[in-house]
Amino acid sequence: MKALALVSLYLLAATLPLMLAVVFGGPPRPIHQDLASGMGILAFSIVLCEFVLSGRLKSVANIFGMDVTMRFHQLIARTALLFALVHPFLYQGTPSGGTRPWDPTRQITLTEDFSALASGIGAFVLLPALVLFSVCRTQLDFKYETWRFMHGVGALLIALLLLHHAVFAGRYSEETPLLWVWVAMTALATGSLLYVYLIAPMRDLKRPWQVSRISQQSARQWEVTIDPVGHAGLRYKAGQFVWLNIGHSPFSLYENPFSISSAPSSGASLSFLIKELGDFTRSLKTMVPGIRAYLDGPYGSLVVDGRQEPGIVLVAGGVGVAPLLGIMRELRLANDPREVCLIYGNRTVEQILFREELAGEDANYVLSEPPEDWPGETGLIDGALLDRILSPDQIREWLFVLCGPSSMMDTVEDHLIDRGTPSDRILSERFAYD
Repeated sequence: MKALALVSLYLLAATLPLMLAVVFGGPPRPIHQDLASGMGILAFSIVLCEFVLSGRLKSVANIFGMDVTMRFHQLIARTALLFALVHPFLYQGTPSGGTRPWDPTRQITLTEDFSALASGIGAFVLLPALVLFSVCRTQLDFKYETWRFMHGVGALLIALLLLHHAVFAGRYSEETPLLWVWVAMTALATGSLLYVYLIAPMRDLKRPWQVSRISQQSARQWEVTIDPVGHAGLRYKAGQFVWLNIGHSPFSLYENPFSISSAPSSGASLSFLIKELGDFTRSLKTMVPGIRAYLDGPYGSLVVDGRQEPGIVLVAGGVGVAPLLGIMRELRLANDPREVCLIYGNRTVEQILFREELAGEDANYVLSEPPEDWPGETGLIDGALLDRILSPDQIREWLFVLCGPSSMMDTVEDHLIDRGTPSDRILSERFAYD
């Protein structure tokens, strides 16, 4: 019911400006002009709703999962881009005013007010640049913090340009009801940025943490443990993650999502498994206990609490074992009667983490580059491997929790669905979407 309510609320917010334009917009115009206005209105309302989707609202992320929320954020942004790019060219045939250097054929000139057009032109240029910059961020090799800052500032600038353009160049947006809706939605969008970059850090500043232990688990994998300073800690569920900031002010952009590998019942300390990848993770070897840390969370829907399935299959790839460790540890501490089967893939045997701790579990290790005397499974985690390890009843009736490379999760999800596993019994969470 909560999911349905949130979807309905989003659809209402995205289409409310268009509905107001229909009700208060006066006599109809030629169909191509109204279609152009409708596309422009929808593009603007979607852009404003995008701010809320990316605002780390726990009520949204913990129901749908952060990966689903952000994937929808990406896809709907491209839909808004399409509407925005088509919008001005549907006005052709009704020019007014003199010729313009950007419109020598007088096909899209509807007003002589250059300022109203200039703001629309600015947004017309910036919006595709913002989307392309996000899609190609990995190839451009920008630091995450740099991209995040430019993305936030760029989105805010586009929203303000669109507000000016809609109010001063739009026929429908000059009507009072729609005008106030635009102002209110723009204020909410701006407020979501203020929450992420100002209000939430102010809250986190009052709840500091400090690093209590850093230990190397393999050549490029580290376990980091943090303890609360002056407060009771974090209330979370096994399998969830937080945005972790170590060694920087809570107002900085130096934070990254990491799954919690400790169990809620084990105490106030939080542990994370972190693989050396980016600028922050490469600095782990130089960190020492006592460094101040901050976090924002918890987030995520990778939670098995309250489920009724007779057993749980945990499928991990590499450092994706982190949230699954938290789940196994919590199940053990709670004396949970459900059966658990772990399928854990790595490249080499040295990368298998906490093997002694997992010795008492039904653990199946999979190596893509095994040693000659390796007794376990080899290759990649795929459908054939799942069929060898699991019975048909387990595939049909148990709960599956997946975390690891996207390619692995795609393969496992597709196979399970083909074998009859209902989609609501497959839990997965991704941190990369393109």
